Amino acid sequence: MAGPLPLLAIVELGGYPNFSGLYRRCGYEPEMVATQRKALAALKRGLPRVVVAEYNWQYDFRDRSSNLETLMARLQPHPEVRVILFHLPEHGGRLAQFRRRFRVFEALPLPLDEARLEAALRRALI
Repeated sequence: MAGPLPLLAIVELGGYPNFSGLYRRCGYEPEMVATQRKALAALKRGLPRVVVAEYNWQYDFRDRSSNLETLMARLQPHPEVRVILFHLPEHGGRLAQFRRRFRVFEALPLPLDEARLEAALRRALI
């Protein structure tokens, strides 16, 4: 029997529960990081099955529109990696633009509905 699948959780701002237990119950082994730089370093060590991250849009980003563009560009050649994003509802329009450029498996608005997250994690196993 295969072991748990790797999951990379990027928690930059937080403000929601630690879902490590949920990730494990769904069949993943989570690696938690707090910055995009650490997330990119983790990708160099190996590709996860799932990346869970916060989509943060800010008007004052100098050369990009969100915190995730570098990470997503690195994942573009790997369609097998599922990306689940958490986002503020008011950033929905910006997220829609982002999704036209990058492959996002699921986008969940804050505050998070744990049942929806669990359903997305289980679908990502298929």
